[in-house]
Amino acid sequence: MKWGFLATVGVGVLAFSMSAMAADQTFNGEIMDSNCAKAGNHDAMINSGKMKDAKSCTIGCVKGGASYVLYNSANKMVYQLDDQTKPANFAGDKVKVMGTLDKATKTIHVSDIKAAS
Repeated sequence: MKWGFLATVGVGVLAFSMSAMAADQTFNGEIMDSNCAKAGNHDAMINSGKMKDAKSCTIGCVKGGASYVLYNSANKMVYQLDDQTKPANFAGDKVKVMGTLDKATKTIHVSDIKAAS
């Protein structure tokens, strides 16, 4: 009885793990701050002279309380990122974010971020 139960649990865990890995998608866009992503650009901050480029704007706005998001200019979508550490290295850059999307909250559960090629 013990072995049958353990085998069933093991198969269940393996199946769950495989489905979780298969669910990862790639999302393209720019790592922006949540404030500027609403407008789809950093123009207001750069034109005001407060920031010099997308990177400094994103970092500055996050320090001021905004969060890192992924902005896709092709479809004008803003995706929240559950990991706020990994995006810091790509502030203002075009990237590929790998992860799973929670469609209800438009939040990507980040597994990896790479610079866009």
